[in-house]
Order: sequence, then C-alpha cells, then structure tokens
Amino acid sequence: MLASIRWRITVPYAVIILLTTLGLSLYISGQVRQARHADLQTCLLGEARIMASALDFESLPSEAGALDAQARQWAELLGQRVTLIGKDGTVLGESDFDSATMDHHLYRQEVQQAAASGEGVAVRFSRTLEQELMYAAVAVRAEGDVAGYARVAVSLAQIEATVSRLSRTILGAGTLTALLSIFLASFIASRTVRPVRELTAAAERLASGDLNIHLLPTTRDEVGLLTRAFNHMAEALRAQVTTLARERSRLEAVLNNMADGALITDVHGEVVLVNPAAARILRIDAAQALGCTFAQAVHDHQLIELWSACRAHQQEQVATVEAGPRGSFLHAIVTPLSEDDALRVLVILQDLTRVRRLETVRRDFISNVSHELRTPLASLSLVVETLQDGAIEDPAAAHRFLAHMENELAGLIQLVEELLELSRIESGRVPLDIAPTKISKLVKKPLKRLRPLAERKDLTLVRALPAPAPLVLADSKRIQQVVGNLIHNAIKFTPAGGRITVSAAIHADEVVLAIADTGIGIPAEDVPRIFERFYKADRARAEQGTGLGLAIAKHLVQTHGGRIWAESVEGQGSTFFFSLPRSP
Repeated sequence: MLASIRWRITVPYAVIILLTTLGLSLYISGQVRQARHADLQTCLLGEARIMASALDFESLPSEAGALDAQARQWAELLGQRVTLIGKDGTVLGESDFDSATMDHHLYRQEVQQAAASGEGVAVRFSRTLEQELMYAAVAVRAEGDVAGYARVAVSLAQIEATVSRLSRTILGAGTLTALLSIFLASFIASRTVRPVRELTAAAERLASGDLNIHLLPTTRDEVGLLTRAFNHMAEALRAQVTTLARERSRLEAVLNNMADGALITDVHGEVVLVNPAAARILRIDAAQALGCTFAQAVHDHQLIELWSACRAHQQEQVATVEAGPRGSFLHAIVTPLSEDDALRVLVILQDLTRVRRLETVRRDFISNVSHELRTPLASLSLVVETLQDGAIEDPAAAHRFLAHMENELAGLIQLVEELLELSRIESGRVPLDIAPTKISKLVKKPLKRLRPLAERKDLTLVRALPAPAPLVLADSKRIQQVVGNLIHNAIKFTPAGGRITVSAAIHADEVVLAIADTGIGIPAEDVPRIFERFYKADRARAEQGTGLGLAIAKHLVQTHGGRIWAESVEGQGSTFFFSLPRSP
C-alpha cells in the first residue's frame, strides 16, 4: 500500500494528526493536572532543577546503578522518588528499586519532553510501583549538550479517576477529528497524484515506442514543471531517435547495396553483422550466420587464419584468397575495431572472380586471335616470298599462288568481319527489328540456302515443325543467321549418309528450336565451352571456320531474351537448342 504516492502522503498526514491529537489530549490533561496540582508540579520541577544543577554526569560513572546511593540520599531529603537517567536512557540511579533491573527510560514521556525542551512532566501508571505517578524530569546539560536527566516522581492515585474521564473525552473528540482529517488528506493526495499517474502512463507509452506523446500542463507547481520537462525530454528523444533511425537507414542502405561483403564479429568471435553481399560471396544464410562463430559462418581456413591473425596481433590483415568449392577469388581486408577495450573485427570481402575471369578471357582472346592470324599471315608471307623468288615469272604457278592468297585473305576478312559483328552484338549496337514471326519463316530460308551443300555431302535435311506454326518474338534476319550457323556446323561435322533434323517444341512462354545431327559428336568435357570465342572442340575441327559462329549465335539468342545450349554424345551426334519468347 505504501508503494502508492497517494498513501505515502495520506498515512504520514494521519500519523501526524493522530500524534497531534494525542499530544493535545496529554497537554489538556496536563493542564488539568497543573490546575489541580500546580503546587505539586512546581515543587517537583523545582526539586528536579536543584538535582540537575547539582549533578555532573561527565565526572560520574556511566554504568547502571552507579548513582543509586545519591538517588536514595536525595529521596530521603525530598520525600519523593528520585531517578537519575543517562543520555542514552540508561537508569544510573534509583531511590526505590534496583536500577540495574530497570528498563531504559529514554522514551519515557517526561524524558522525551526534557530532551526536547529541557524539562518534562508526565503522569502515568508505574509498573514498577503499580500506581499512578506524576513525573517531573529536567535535562542535565554539560557545555550546552544534554548529558542526562534528573527525575522526581510522586503518586497521584487520588485524582487519576477525574483526569481519566477528562482524557477519554478529549481522545474521543481527537479521534473523530483525525478521521475527518484522514479523509481530507486522502482526497488532497488523490488530486495531487493524478498528474503523476498521467506522467507515468505517458512515460510507459514513450518507452513502448510512441514518440508523439505530449502532455498539457494543468498546474504551475512542481508537477507542472515536471510535465514541461517531460515534454521537452520527449521532443529531444523524438528528434534523436529520428536522426538515429535516418542514419541507421542510410547505413543499412549502404551495407545492403554495396558490392563488397562486410562481416563484423564481437569480442567473443561471434558474427553480429552480415550484409547481403557477404552472404552472396560466401554462399551462406545471413540470418543463420548471426550468432555463430566466424569459423562456423565462413568455413574457409584461409579467411579464418587471417581473422585469427588480426585478433592475435590487433593489426590489419590483407590477402587474396581462393575460397569456396567454385574457386572464387576474394580480396580480404580484416581490420580490428577496438572499442572500450572490446576487440571487434571488421571483415571486408571483395569478389575478384569476375575480374580474374575477364583477365583470363582477355588473355585467351589475344592468344586465340594471334593463333588464328598466325597461320594465314604465315601462309601469305610464304606465298609472297615464293613469288619474289621467281615464281611470279611462271604464269601457272603465279595464278595458283594468287588464288591461295585470295583464299587466305577471304578467311582473314571473314574473321575480322565476324569479330566486328560479335563486338557490335555484345555492346548492344546491333539494332533488332523484333516482331511476331512464324518459326517456319525462321527455318525455311536457311534450309533452302544450305540444302545444296547437304546434298553434295550426301546428307538428309529434315524439317519437323509443329502445325500450326507458333509465333515468336524475333528479328527474323538475325535468327535466320543463328539457324543457318547451326545447320552449317551440323553439315560440316556429319559424315556422308547422315541426317540433320530441324524441329521445335512449344512451351508455355517460349518455343525451343532444335538442330540435331548424326555426326561425330563433341567430347563431354568440351560441351560447356563450345560457345566461347575461338574455342574448337578437337583437331578435326580446328582447320575449319573461325571459331566465332557459335559465340555469335549465343549472343544473338541472348539479345532476344532466349537461351542456347547443346547436348552431345561423342560418335553419335549432337543437338543444339535455343529458345525464343512466344508472341502474346
């Protein structure tokens, strides 16, 4: 109950009122007694003053019973009961009883009055003498401080009945007054506590996240000042939280959209932050990695060694590592973050895999171009030297060498043209006239153009298209180039008597065209690389073509939003597939 401010205000008021009423009752009773026994009280106080003036507690022993003889001597002289009390309430001297067996008297009424005002008078029933007594106590002072008390007592049995009746009347009136005062104090306390309760409710709403709380001050007292201070605090907190939320959003946006991976581990080595780039680079689940140790989250011994070295030496560690089953190249920067003697570690991961692959492709491209150009240039150089050495004088030989030069130059021109076309396609500079087109139109012209070549090699060309022919979104000229390239490759690598089939399969949102042959096939290890520039599957194919046709076909299909792939069994033939989106 006392936990409530209301009762903490009401109860002290009630206690004060009750004590005041009791004091008033005692005071009035005392006044009555004084009126009835003025001479006796004056006498007792006078006797107590005489004893107090004659006592020197500082020079006397402080143990109980030390002043019994002095008390009895004064009692014989005065004809009254005499008690000498120490500062702490210990009875040092008693005229009628053994002081060593008596209780402490510090909280006796007359002693308390003497402690407060120097003198005290009380009338009460003495358990020691089993009768009503009037007590008069005077404080004994030494150097301005209370050193003890001198008390004189006398029996008042003959007048206690009258005083008791008067006291009961006064106490009854005082109790009624106290009850009315308690009710009034409770009402005032309730009115006082109401704004505090409103502040408490507002503080709870603020703690739960409601930052728009605002209270209207209803008073100008301390509670009103507290309400204004609360409103000011709420506004400052709202501004600070808004600023922190904005900064946090910016930081999260940077972390979530940065290309580099970022991890942070705490003093225990557990992961406390993983951005999406790090999860993608390390191929881990960011949510599951939180709370795990760095070793459990990363699963790579090179990164773990860098992280451990950073924690051990508290120095930045930088290295390029090859991590993961796919051989990803990572540039790792491990930096210690010292914060209040708590070592945290920031791990930045830069994925260099694409850069490494581009470097590899660039080296392979230069090597392949050099290889493709070396043979025709060497052949041209040899022909020129032969002509210079005198073959030009022989018309037949000169014509034969010039024809050879023409073939080599044609091959070089084709290579350069295909390289330029591939470059334009990859850079997106080739305009596409995409329109709904029947697949039969995409296949008809390449088949008609290449059928004589197939017949010369004793090959059968078969068209197996569904009816009715579906519409696809395509640039007919470019897709005809793809189909012609794939059919031409099938003709080149299919022995006489073979069969080449052009078919199509209709799916929900795309059409897949297939060019299947019964040729020499492609080794399984070469199938994933046949669409690379200049890549040729075996030595039998190395002397035919530039090695750019399939690369051009791949980029043209991808530009249309389709896919291209191949399936082959060495010695049994190959099938090339590519897809095109269906027309709505």
